[in-house]
Amino acid sequence: MQIALRRTKLRMWRHCLISGMALWLAAASPASAFIAYVSNEKSNTVTVIDTNNWSVIKTIKVGQRPRGIEFTRDGKFVFVAVGDDDSIQVIDVAKQEVVDTLPSGPDPELFALDAEGKILYVANENDNTVTIIDVEKRARLGDIQVGVEPEGMAISPDGKILINTSETTNMAHFIDTATRQIVANVLVDARPRYAEFKRDNSEVWVSSEIGGTISVIDPAKREVTKKITFEIPGLRSEAIQPVGIAMTKDGKTAFVALGPANRVAVVDTASHKVTKYLLVGQRVWHMAFTPDEKYLMTTNGVSNDVSVIDVAAQKVIKTIQVGELPWGITIAQP
Repeated sequence: MQIALRRTKLRMWRHCLISGMALWLAAASPASAFIAYVSNEKSNTVTVIDTNNWSVIKTIKVGQRPRGIEFTRDGKFVFVAVGDDDSIQVIDVAKQEVVDTLPSGPDPELFALDAEGKILYVANENDNTVTIIDVEKRARLGDIQVGVEPEGMAISPDGKILINTSETTNMAHFIDTATRQIVANVLVDARPRYAEFKRDNSEVWVSSEIGGTISVIDPAKREVTKKITFEIPGLRSEAIQPVGIAMTKDGKTAFVALGPANRVAVVDTASHKVTKYLLVGQRVWHMAFTPDEKYLMTTNGVSNDVSVIDVAAQKVIKTIQVGELPWGITIAQP
């Protein structure tokens, strides 16, 4: 009787130990594994990162000067803009290699897919146009003339408006996606680099690298309603250069990459106030959330690495070495 009781207690102790270890492992590791693709502008490669253990699992050779990068809606392919090759290359996720090319104008930089993933809008820096591409047919449908040195691209949540920012003209161009015509030009501060809509379509944010600000634009009125500025003790204002923007799905928090300031600003979107600065790698450029929004990954061009931010804790938890001059990043579930 006593032996049987001891055996029962031993089994219970083992079960508790195993269950406890499982819970500890679940807490110590990401809840889900996602795959990140990072474009390296100088080494002409794309680095593939497994977020399960934050390790590099593949380096893919691509064309010259890769920058803008994004998954297709079905997650089967990754588009990467190779500026010096004047095209958009297509990476097959299963094969982990370039399998196709889409036509583009000269020096494609950033691009945006429509909600269905059928139309790709590409900013071509060298000829001041936005190229429209039919993804399924791999065909160029036409071009929209915009300002000088177009870069930032964003589509409104309802799909009706495409935003393009022109670095030298210092404008955010509002383009009607149905007519493919510019319907408004909004003046912002010097060298606008990126645009991001709130999910509820109430605001669109445009970063101005040289101006050092974020212009908050009312999409309905098409006018700037607020400007967000940044101050970091010990740094000159010229070193604080906003570029990439990432907003949480609930629209409450935004993260802004501040370039050579080597910081990411955390911004309360209701008050438009900076609540915190996070020290990351050198010359932070662009960012992407994991699909569960537990982590935010940043590309740091000068230090040639990626910083991993715990979104809830608002803390940098990891640095991953990648290729030379990492520029863009996109993340999806495998």
